[in-house]
Amino acid sequence: MASRRDFLNQKAPENYVAGLGRGATGFTTRSDLGPAREGPSTEQIQEALAKRAAQLGAAPPTAYGATGKKQEEQEEQDDERFQDPENEVGLFAFGQYDRDDDEADRIYQDVEEKMERRRKAQREQREREELEEYNRKNPKISEQFTDLKRNLATLTDEDWANLPDPGDLTGKNRRAKQNLRQRSYAVPDSVLAGARDSADLQTTVQEDGADTAASADNRDGTMTNFADIGAARDKVLKARLDRAAQADAGTGTATSIDPKGYLTSLQSSEFQAAEIPVGDVKRVRTLLESVIKTNPKHAPGWIAIARLDELAGKIVSARKMIAQGCDQCPKSEDAWLENIRLNDNYNAKIIAANAITNNERSTRLWIEAMKLESDPQAKKRVLRKAIDHIPQSVAIWKEAVNLEEDAENAKLLLAKATENIPLSVELWLALARLESPENAQAVLNKARKAVPTSHEIWIAAARLQEQIGNANKVNIMNRAVKALVKEGAMLKREEWIAEAEKCEEEGAILTCGAIIRETLGYGLDEDDDRKEIFKDDAKASIGRGRFETARAIYAYALRIFPTSKSLWLEAADLERHHGTKEARWQVLEKAVEACPDSEVLWLQLAREKWDSGEVDDARRVLGRAFNQNPNSEKIWLAAVQLEADAKQVDQARELLATARQQAPTERVWYKSAAYERQWGNIDVALDLVLQGLTSTVIDKKETRFPRSPKLWMLKGQIYEDKGMVPQAREAYSQGTRACPKSVPLWLLAARLEEKAGIIIKARSVLDRARLQNPKNADLWVESVRVELQAKPPNVQQAKILMSKALQECPKSGLLWSENIWRLQPRTQRKPLSLEAIKAVDNDPILFVTVARIFWAERRLDKAMSWFEKALVLDTDLGDAWAWYLKFLMQHGTDDKRQDVIAKCVSNEPKHGEVWQRVRKDPKNAYLSTKEVLTEVMKQLETFT
Repeated sequence: MASRRDFLNQKAPENYVAGLGRGATGFTTRSDLGPAREGPSTEQIQEALAKRAAQLGAAPPTAYGATGKKQEEQEEQDDERFQDPENEVGLFAFGQYDRDDDEADRIYQDVEEKMERRRKAQREQREREELEEYNRKNPKISEQFTDLKRNLATLTDEDWANLPDPGDLTGKNRRAKQNLRQRSYAVPDSVLAGARDSADLQTTVQEDGADTAASADNRDGTMTNFADIGAARDKVLKARLDRAAQADAGTGTATSIDPKGYLTSLQSSEFQAAEIPVGDVKRVRTLLESVIKTNPKHAPGWIAIARLDELAGKIVSARKMIAQGCDQCPKSEDAWLENIRLNDNYNAKIIAANAITNNERSTRLWIEAMKLESDPQAKKRVLRKAIDHIPQSVAIWKEAVNLEEDAENAKLLLAKATENIPLSVELWLALARLESPENAQAVLNKARKAVPTSHEIWIAAARLQEQIGNANKVNIMNRAVKALVKEGAMLKREEWIAEAEKCEEEGAILTCGAIIRETLGYGLDEDDDRKEIFKDDAKASIGRGRFETARAIYAYALRIFPTSKSLWLEAADLERHHGTKEARWQVLEKAVEACPDSEVLWLQLAREKWDSGEVDDARRVLGRAFNQNPNSEKIWLAAVQLEADAKQVDQARELLATARQQAPTERVWYKSAAYERQWGNIDVALDLVLQGLTSTVIDKKETRFPRSPKLWMLKGQIYEDKGMVPQAREAYSQGTRACPKSVPLWLLAARLEEKAGIIIKARSVLDRARLQNPKNADLWVESVRVELQAKPPNVQQAKILMSKALQECPKSGLLWSENIWRLQPRTQRKPLSLEAIKAVDNDPILFVTVARIFWAERRLDKAMSWFEKALVLDTDLGDAWAWYLKFLMQHGTDDKRQDVIAKCVSNEPKHGEVWQRVRKDPKNAYLSTKEVLTEVMKQLETFT
């Protein structure tokens, strides 16, 4: 190899200019250019231009730089806007390139090729990565089913023949759209009748055959049957009423599940093997076979195919399939258990032995093997072997203990079990239950040390103390709470309440109370609304039927809030409904001691004594109440009521006189006059009313009541009793001026005019009443009734008034009921009732009206349902109780009637239009609630 020359001796590159790189510039002299020469002549230029034009194939030029018409067109075509940038023309068209330009082009070309190779490798790498990512996210169908296609090679001809046929889905949507486009139109009756008569040869009609022909028309369907249309409309309205009743969540009785027929419906929906089509069994079996062939180690697939064969009645095939499954999945407990179930006892024992061989630590298999044995000794042997293999299984120890008939042997087993499994609370408790009380304490102490976080052990210890009679001496639950808090295993309040209810269910009442006493306030601060929380807890326990737990909750709450009247009332109510008479008295005695200023508690205690027949005790209670509340209006009137019910008129009169001096309230004056009227002293009653209405001022205080609406009403009623109609009219007139907002006073005034036969004046009174009391449904109803009771009835005016009333009071159930029952024909009542239910949310009067509609249609179940809905809404409506009892008198049983009467007496209703009229009648003063209910029921027919 020739030696390389040094740098200085190398040949300089072509076109090399020394110093050019550092900014030097060259220059030329005249000697470098040579002598100057004359330029080309005109002829030479034209010759050159012509030669140039010939080479280009153009016309020769006519002058310097001038061309003909063709040349102008050529220049227009050669505009820069239309030149191809790759087609160099003009100066560079025939340029001469020297070697330097070639070298530069070569260098640039080499650089471009090198950069292109580098970019190409990077681009190809990026494209490969993008292609791989796309193929991974969007695999081809052939690639997705590669494994399945590979398995197709193993299919036999029989398998191919058993493949199910695919459904025909081609054009399904198109056919569905075509079906939607097809429409049918109802043919008029006239067209049908004409088609029928077109082939009829008769030209005369006989009168006696008209009915027969009409009935025939109805039968062949060519004439409209309006009776059927009406029946269909009634069915639709009935369905809407039922939906409206079910959608009403406020009643608390609507439900979408029939509790009586629920189990029946479940039984009817059970899977019946005999009804399974054979084709379905084959298709399912094919799928399951595919599952077990794809994954033969999948035990649920073997179990499913075995159960399918069993369901199809192929028990031999089912046993064969599950046996193969056990061979493929020897570690599956479920497969072995299914195999044991499908075989008879002898084969099942062999299978169980094989199963245990493959799964020695399976508790379920050992227990199943034990159940296969019929001899108790054999069962014990199986369980002993199981204990040797799985000494930590609680279930096996429990089965072994259950098999022991001797208590001592069971104790020994449990003692051994607790040694092997010291953390099993269940075993410790079982051992404690078998031991004597003294030994049980020792066992529970050991258990507590072994499992310090178990609350069950502490509860068991508390129940043990209750059993031996030391529950009041040893407060186990107090220690339990401290220990569990220390261990961080304290339960929540709700969980402790559940444990207390469990103890109550099992009869451990003292333990239940101890749990509530020690844990009910855990986690609650003084800032929390503890009183309401305790009330909710007690109500929840009452709802679950755990009354002792509720008593314990109220007892704890009353220790925290001893002066809470609401808590005392709820505790007394619990004893009233779910306790004894003595317990109720005891609670109320403690209540009046804690809250001596509570009039309600004193009155409840006195009422309880009175209802129990302890009249003297009731008087003593009221005497104590007087000492604590000397100016209490309620206590004075309760004492008067007590003496009046006992028919001690003189004592009651003296109490009223004293009350008018010490507690001169409006109600005391009214009750004084009302009792005198009740006892038949009309003049005395009138005098008391006049005194009460007289305004007197003593010590700058008004002591009488000229604006008392009840006194004005009583004054008018007394005059009516005496037959002094003008004086009664004047009393009502003065009363309405003094008390313009008293609706009952206006009603009494209007009814007085109606009784006198002056309908015009009754209308005038009611018009003035509506001006003073707008949007009052009672006044509107009275106006409608005045028109209906006129001689003759003015039904048209009544409908006009009702229309205005419903516009002013659209939510009034009383107005809707009056409109439905008095102003509408029978056929329109049910549709209007549906509209009323939509307009009015919940109204017991409207519900009673709907029940009466169903009653009239002999829909007894529906009628009973709506009556009960009304009573759930408002138990204080006496008229609803009377209507329900009237219904049951015709269509109910004796037990149901007695139940309704008992509930009515318990609720003591006080309202209702007819109820109040009967209850406040002086002749019915001494009637009981049951007797008033019977009397109201009798008057309902005349009232309607």
